[in-house]
Amino acid sequence: MNWERRLYLAAHPLAYPLLRGAARRGPAVRVPGVGVVVNDASAARAVLMDGETFRKDGPGSPGDLWTPVLGPSVLLNMEGEAHRALRRRLTELFTPSSTEELCARVLAEPLARLRDRLARGATVDLVAFSRVVAGTVIGEVIGLDVRDEADVRALFERGERIAATVSLRTRRLSPSQVARAREVLDPLGGIAARSYAAGDESTVMGRMRALGLAPDEARGAAAAFFLTGTETVATLIPRLVALLADSGTLGRVAADPGGLLDRAIEEAMRVATPTPVMLRSVHRAAEVGGVAVRPGDRILIATHNCCQADGAFDLDRSHPPELRRLWFGAGPHFCIGYPLAMAEIRLVARTLLAAAPLRITRRAAARGVLIPTYRRLAVRTERAPA
Repeated sequence: MNWERRLYLAAHPLAYPLLRGAARRGPAVRVPGVGVVVNDASAARAVLMDGETFRKDGPGSPGDLWTPVLGPSVLLNMEGEAHRALRRRLTELFTPSSTEELCARVLAEPLARLRDRLARGATVDLVAFSRVVAGTVIGEVIGLDVRDEADVRALFERGERIAATVSLRTRRLSPSQVARAREVLDPLGGIAARSYAAGDESTVMGRMRALGLAPDEARGAAAAFFLTGTETVATLIPRLVALLADSGTLGRVAADPGGLLDRAIEEAMRVATPTPVMLRSVHRAAEVGGVAVRPGDRILIATHNCCQADGAFDLDRSHPPELRRLWFGAGPHFCIGYPLAMAEIRLVARTLLAAAPLRITRRAAARGVLIPTYRRLAVRTERAPA
């Protein structure tokens, strides 16, 4: 059994076999108690591109999950002109150049420590290090000054506690789950609000104020960034390194990171699928993958099934147009944080590849998590210590 399958089975021992079983039922299939499961990339993209028919603010959608926690005005649960207007303003915060500058600045110290540890021949747990990376960057985004690695890990664990309350079948959070999520997020919202009020345009929150976002919009956006901007990066980095090592292509990418690294990251994201499922609510009658749907139906896009149809990790694979970056969504809700995630992953990957050849010395799958990941992935360089 390959390690990617182990990760999914460890995270979702019951739901994962059912999800993969649905893939054998055709482009889409109605599953009692779950909704209409979409397994085909073309059908999934068609759903994601049609924000009028398939929405994030109806029954069974992400809005059902997150509105009680975050309020009504965050990108995760908005549609229509209000969503487009907010997204236009927020997009300016996450351009490729601004995200590269932000990550290079705030990750300089952690990456220097990583280089030093690898050069000394020490073993590095990429799971723990990736959490530091993700926590450091998202702390900067929401205006939290986190310098100590223990504080950064604690910040990451706050988001992990919220994500752990959600399963592949969850339709809405219980009152106690909502209360626990607010308990975690409210202090961070207060920090974000103070950063917004200070108005320093060198900070993300200060730029939100300059762009005309209202205080509640900025606070909600910060909470949404925190929920969505940590685990994607933290889970992908160890899996990227493992996929390269297991496929025997780590040395090849290390020899030509300028030409191959982005291709390797995109292929790793296809295989790992950091967003295994996406939810939508049907607003008007339509057809999805040959299945008739009606208002109120729940659509579960099995992104993982769509991506796995192209087979195992292959550095030389070209992604067809319908699959391109589907794991980040498509259409009006394509992930606004995509440039930020790529900037983080590139910086860490380049640092690791510069220490190649690398050897995985120990690994274990994580259990009880929403996004499948490693509990530990230890690596060390096979170069002679400096």
